[in-house]
Amino acid sequence: MIKSSLPDIISRDLSATSATWRLRIDKNLPYFNGHFNEQPVLPGITQLDWAIRLGCQHFDYPNHIPVLEVLKFQNLMLPGSEVDLTITLDEKKQKLSFIYSDKDIRFASGRIVMSTKNTNLTAKVSSNACS
Repeated sequence: MIKSSLPDIISRDLSATSATWRLRIDKNLPYFNGHFNEQPVLPGITQLDWAIRLGCQHFDYPNHIPVLEVLKFQNLMLPGSEVDLTITLDEKKQKLSFIYSDKDIRFASGRIVMSTKNTNLTAKVSSNACS
């Protein structure tokens, strides 16, 4: 099992309602081992882990993530690339929306629901996602 760790953060632009981190996807990250031999690809679960951890830290949410919404992986994140992770807060709905992108290319996106009030959603994530 690989211990979760954050990538190199090149820069950050932080505010009360949004945050953007420029991330370096180092070719030597252990997440690429065996995923896949012909063309290493950053696993989606790693992308989700980074979004949850950085979002929880910045917006001061507890480590329990009850629900995920509209999780999409549109393009592959390859070793040696740089991407922007942008997370925006919808405080009224208790949701964090995230997008991984680089210029016009969108790699992944989704919403992290911090409260399950008035929702019928069932997707769950481990309660220690931010630890």
